[in-house]
Amino acid sequence: MSFRWLKTYMPRSLYGRATLILVLPVLVLLLVVSIAFSNRHLDDVSRQMSRVVLREITFVSDQVAGASDPQAALAILQPELDVFEMKVRRIPPDEPTPPDLIYWYDVSASAVRRELRSSRLDVPSIRLPDNREVTVVTQAGDERLEFVFNRRRLTAAAPHQLIVTMVFFGVLMTAISFLYMRNQLRPITRLAAAAQAFGRGQVVPYSPSGAVEVRAAGRAFLDMRARIERQIEQRTLMLSGVSHDLRTPLTRMKLELAMFDEAEAAPLIGDVDEMQRLIDEFLDFAKGTAEGEPEPVDPQALVRQVVADATRAGRAVTLVESSGEGEVMLRPLAIRRAVENLIGNAVQYGSKAEVSVTLTDKSLRIRVEDDGPGIAPDQRSEALKPFSRLDPSRNQNKGGGVGLGLAIVNDIARAHGGVLRLTESERLGGLRADIVIGR
Repeated sequence: MSFRWLKTYMPRSLYGRATLILVLPVLVLLLVVSIAFSNRHLDDVSRQMSRVVLREITFVSDQVAGASDPQAALAILQPELDVFEMKVRRIPPDEPTPPDLIYWYDVSASAVRRELRSSRLDVPSIRLPDNREVTVVTQAGDERLEFVFNRRRLTAAAPHQLIVTMVFFGVLMTAISFLYMRNQLRPITRLAAAAQAFGRGQVVPYSPSGAVEVRAAGRAFLDMRARIERQIEQRTLMLSGVSHDLRTPLTRMKLELAMFDEAEAAPLIGDVDEMQRLIDEFLDFAKGTAEGEPEPVDPQALVRQVVADATRAGRAVTLVESSGEGEVMLRPLAIRRAVENLIGNAVQYGSKAEVSVTLTDKSLRIRVEDDGPGIAPDQRSEALKPFSRLDPSRNQNKGGGVGLGLAIVNDIARAHGGVLRLTESERLGGLRADIVIGR
């Protein structure tokens, strides 16, 4: 039997599920005990007390019905009625018999009615309007008698005390358990917050606390974070060192080529410039997202500035949409480099680029579209890998790099807790690149 349908109704947060685990058994226990108490204890007590009162009512009814003067018989029985704490009156023939009055939630009253109606005595009306008084009408021959007495003679004085006590202490213990549970879950939420922040490129202070298992998970997270930081640092240092070392021979080659005849040196100078550009891309990839710390940034203003700079540089770039207001925690230099790379790819492989920015309460989306050849769906995941070049689909004649442009953008997006999505542009027919970052 599958219980997958329950997932739709289950709380998604850890606090919600833990609260449900605490509250649900308590509610079930209170419900079961309340029903059992009402059906067994209250019902039995009410029936036993009703039998005693029924014998008294039957005795009085028989005496009055068998007497030649009913009113005189009632006067003779008055001392006994005082002992029974009952008030009895004869109902005139022209007075209608009132209907039953028992509320649906009055469990003990229902038991009283069943007991009185199960006897040989004709009881046409039973009324329990409140917790103080009971009215019973009997029919014996032509005589109708109305009995009025205290309800405590039929039911327990306070049948709700046990239920109220159970509910009170159930709520109290649940509240105490919830406070304790919250203290136990707080280290887990702190660990989740630290891991989420690290996934967005932020290093927040964190120290393991809580239960033994949570502390072990926290220490494992700290070790993992330290290893990742060391790996990123070593990669950056290695690529930066290699790129820096290559600049020295390139500089010497430029000086030597400057002494050659301009016409003869032109091909070699082009090769040197190409190597210089490749080295610059290596450095950009090595820097990754290490430049600066996250800070509140207005993405609308940042993208407008990038588009304006690209337009001044002679690129066919247009900001077609800008919606939403507010600031987002970003590394401005890294985001600027990502948008510049997407615009550079768009104008390199197409004739124009269109940029749009959408900021909502949940996410930030920066979109760059072009009218170039695009990327086939089965090659889009490959295009995000470093040093991946898709020459057959991206027109190599327009100048190709080393395949780091989209890889840099992808790293920057992931460092901000986002993603880079490549799809087909419906507006221009080329590639559509979306940087989506959650808020």
